[in-house]
Amino acid sequence: MINGKEYSVRQHPRTPKNIRGPALWKRAKQIIPGGNQLLSKRAEMFLPEFWPAYYQKSQGINVWDLNGNRYTDISIMGIGSCVLGYANPQVNAAVKKAIDRGSMSTLNCPEEVELAEKLIALHPWAGMVRFARTGGEACSIAVRIARAFSGKDAVLFCGYHGWSDWYLASNLSESKNLDGQLLPGLAPKGVPKALAQTAIPFHYGALSELKAKVAARKGKIGTIIMEVQRHKSVDVEFLKAVRAIATKIKAVLIFDEVTSGFRMCCGGAHMLYGVEPDIVVLGKALGNGYPIASVVGRKNVMQAAQGTFISSTYWTERIGFTAALELIRQFKKRRVPKHLERIGAELITGLRSIFALHDLKIEVEGAYANPILAIHEKDPLVVKTVFTQEMLKRGFLASTTIYLSMAHTSQVIKRYLAHASEVFALIARAKKENKLSQLLNGPVCHSGFQRLA
Repeated sequence: MINGKEYSVRQHPRTPKNIRGPALWKRAKQIIPGGNQLLSKRAEMFLPEFWPAYYQKSQGINVWDLNGNRYTDISIMGIGSCVLGYANPQVNAAVKKAIDRGSMSTLNCPEEVELAEKLIALHPWAGMVRFARTGGEACSIAVRIARAFSGKDAVLFCGYHGWSDWYLASNLSESKNLDGQLLPGLAPKGVPKALAQTAIPFHYGALSELKAKVAARKGKIGTIIMEVQRHKSVDVEFLKAVRAIATKIKAVLIFDEVTSGFRMCCGGAHMLYGVEPDIVVLGKALGNGYPIASVVGRKNVMQAAQGTFISSTYWTERIGFTAALELIRQFKKRRVPKHLERIGAELITGLRSIFALHDLKIEVEGAYANPILAIHEKDPLVVKTVFTQEMLKRGFLASTTIYLSMAHTSQVIKRYLAHASEVFALIARAKKENKLSQLLNGPVCHSGFQRLA
């Protein structure tokens, strides 16, 4: 129920009637640089001119737009933040209780200590924890601590680690350094030019490249930060080799598990592979939609935080800690990773069958909990836009990145696959007739960072 009116699931017409959302998005771009606070939620990343853009309500895997249309979310699920599903009743109940008791005070909330103890118990190699509210903040904190501990400025990195100066500085040296990490086109404007050569990229699995970059910098590397897994399958031998290199050169090894944490297991995914970092960064799913992130590390390394200034008012509020504690409780009780693995396998198997049936050059990559559709067709962005457009007409928020949750069921996956098969059959026919672009109702989606008009 929204604004006193009951909305029911229905078959969407061929042209989505979501007028209010696109109109509000157009207004937003005139008064908010970039339209909003997160690149990944821009309408242009999905379906320019037709994406609903805004929601009135979200619950489970359902999202209602400003016109009251109800969609099933088989896409980014709050950018991977809601692993239990939107508005999880137990998490919400815990948070509401915390709000009623006061979410902020001159004194500290005890939940902060309780969460730190639980995270250390989950990661026995660790001894101390710092908290923030977002993954980008937490990665910057981790790098600051690592630099303080090592006494060295240079950072080797692999993967996506946020928007901060230390990371974007990589593109000061080479404008396309970050293109192969996740998002192409990230400009380092506003980043001090003096930071050039302080952040050096390497590619996942490329051990010889990593060794060469370590050797070229002759003892100047103090930090290595990388994602354990994103698009590719986990390369355990590579992780072990990186651990060995970090130990040899006395660099702090940071695993950025903002995305991979609390999906494949209760804690960081590295726990499954027997490779221990010096610091692990956790976020996104940790709060199931409430802002909380953590920097969990070895005690001797984390103590370096005492010698540098890392402090912020809202890192102390009660809600994030409370949400995370309930998330951990549910993860253990409900065996969340097993559920994600099962429905992920169903989804991946179904999608691969569809692509094979329709002779489409699309691969499914990533973990069961976070499948990625890698489109290798001639016009991948056109394929992606048509897919999103046609699935929206059928009542789905769909994209090439999928975050699964406890709220996704086998029945939902089967319904999604049935509609996806219909849409990809349409795409395959149009491709053979060289009429794919004619299926578009509007502009093609963006693939990375672009300035908005």
